[in-house]
Amino acid sequence: MKDVLLIVLFAFLGAAAAGLLGAGVLRLLRHRSLVVSLSVVAGVAVTAMLAGTLTVAWAMFLSSHDLYVVTTVVAMAALVSLATAVLLGRWVAAHSRELTLATRSFGDGGTFAAPTGQPTAELAELARELAATSAKLDSSRERERALEASRRELVAWISHDLRTPLAGLRAMAEALEDGMAADSGRYLRQIRTEVERMNGMVGDLFELSRIQAGSLTLTPARISLYDLVGDALAGVDPLAREHGVRLIGDRIDEVPVEVDGKEMSRVLGNLLINAIRRTPPDGTVAVAAHRSDGGVVLSVTDGCGGIPEEDLPRVFDTGWRGSHARTPPAGAGLGLAIVRGIVEAHAGRAEVRNVQGGCCFSVTLPAA
Repeated sequence: MKDVLLIVLFAFLGAAAAGLLGAGVLRLLRHRSLVVSLSVVAGVAVTAMLAGTLTVAWAMFLSSHDLYVVTTVVAMAALVSLATAVLLGRWVAAHSRELTLATRSFGDGGTFAAPTGQPTAELAELARELAATSAKLDSSRERERALEASRRELVAWISHDLRTPLAGLRAMAEALEDGMAADSGRYLRQIRTEVERMNGMVGDLFELSRIQAGSLTLTPARISLYDLVGDALAGVDPLAREHGVRLIGDRIDEVPVEVDGKEMSRVLGNLLINAIRRTPPDGTVAVAAHRSDGGVVLSVTDGCGGIPEEDLPRVFDTGWRGSHARTPPAGAGLGLAIVRGIVEAHAGRAEVRNVQGGCCFSVTLPAA
């Protein structure tokens, strides 16, 4: 038993010395190629075995022949181990370089294409994660391009919509100044109307900038959807009468919601005004509210005739107006973008879908 313990002790001391030496070498070469690291690991393993074996052999006073045989066997094992480590290291390093080149391609704006036949599970997992990241980057680039295009359209449309009333205001002001206005009262009323329209446009821009900058401050309070919808319907009733549109709001459940009353009134007002302007005379705009599994759903259905399927994903984009007509009632295309921003600030979502004869805008809010 004592001899066995001595053998274990000598073998451990020899292997430990080789291991400590190998750890030092690995630390010095930690920034070198994977081939070098694998070679060092294989060398440490063989050296540890050789050191332990030689220590035990010397302690046991083996003959020179036996010691030579043991050393030769260990040396052959060392050569095979080092060759295997070098081959494995070169194989892994080659695939790592392929992965690096593929990664560089999507980093430069391309699409990542994972090399086939990864040598290790870790590299295969890394390739899958890089492919997923590449897909997310492609989606992000596409959204960025769409947003940039939307912003450019918005700037162009706002410039057009502001230039037209400004030209009219200038002409009316010059007519009043020169005493050429036969009905100055009508001119003044028209000037006030144009100023109010421009003020509303600027107010929408300010509201949208607050939403996009994340500086929209909400003051939630527990209110009833019935009261919220009732106030909104009363506010747009004159506009509906002017356009000959009927308002229906008899499917409103008295469910409470925790929202900012002022901002949600703006949401409802924008949806109703948009629906009234898009609905032909003698048409109907219906408002409904009910509780669902996902929260509280508030919907506005109009008679616009529907939205083309290819335009549905863009309805809530900044500047989208549904047509290329630049008529003044078309607005600046900010109303629905503001609706989505306010609803998402309430942890809700805004959606649109086509229904028979028109479309339905729905807002889902968390239940109180």
